[in-house]
Amino acid sequence: MLSQLISKNAFLREGNFFIPYLGNIETRSNNPLFRSRNVVLRLELDLFVNLLHCKSQPGIKTRHNNIDIILIRQNTEGEYSCLEHESVSGVVESVKVVTREKSEEIARFAFDYAVRNNRKKVTAVHKANIMKLADGLFLNTCAEIAQEYPQIEFDNIIIDNCSMQLVSNPHQFDVLLLPNLYGNILNNIACGLVGGPGIISGQNIGHEYAVFETGSRNTGKGIAGKNIANPVAMLNASVDLLQYLGLYKHAKIMNDAIYQTVNVDKIHTPDLGGTAKTTDVVQNVLQIVQDKTRM
Repeated sequence: MLSQLISKNAFLREGNFFIPYLGNIETRSNNPLFRSRNVVLRLELDLFVNLLHCKSQPGIKTRHNNIDIILIRQNTEGEYSCLEHESVSGVVESVKVVTREKSEEIARFAFDYAVRNNRKKVTAVHKANIMKLADGLFLNTCAEIAQEYPQIEFDNIIIDNCSMQLVSNPHQFDVLLLPNLYGNILNNIACGLVGGPGIISGQNIGHEYAVFETGSRNTGKGIAGKNIANPVAMLNASVDLLQYLGLYKHAKIMNDAIYQTVNVDKIHTPDLGGTAKTTDVVQNVLQIVQDKTRM
């Protein structure tokens, strides 16, 4: 399955590392044993980190301004461990797996990221008041790792309260450290805060592999073929890929072209209240890149 999935997406190789640039994919199967293609990709490549940088764009009108939040999600266990069975007819058990090893791994990544990027606070999101063992292990492990980073403020918040706080007062958050399912939910909320699924890119990172895609994994099938989909999230994923490869000059040229298109020229697709086509956005970005590379 993995080889079939990869063959349908752009796939780059850098040294011993494979770096895919992934379009949105959908799993449609009535077979309960058929696993999500997204989950299979993350598990087989051990992409234990999902990273989103949700930042307001001045050219996009939203309810909140000046949002700048990092969401770091554990990407390979929790409720997405694909361990379900029907113990007796009408009774399904779905196993949530949380391990100290993976919790420590994602927590250390989050604090290292905060240090490298001059972030001030890491907030662990959990439901340890109810799932005292599973989420309790995640929370306690994050708290233990936090002690190794005294320069970074650490706090925690329950997932349901975090969801409300994220939409009512998002500026209180800096770096959110999330288990798998909660990360999936809050990623989509955060994308919605800054303009919807067409803006933010997402990074999936492991020790050997990395995959770059849109931050919100909505396939957008309802607008397929209409030339109205917002390509900015996918274009931003290309910036992430270039930065990961160390091609910083190229990444900046691309990033500046996207920024000018969205915020200065304000070429917006219908999801942002505009009338531009997908190709209009892409052509404008290409023109700016060409102009910059001639200078």
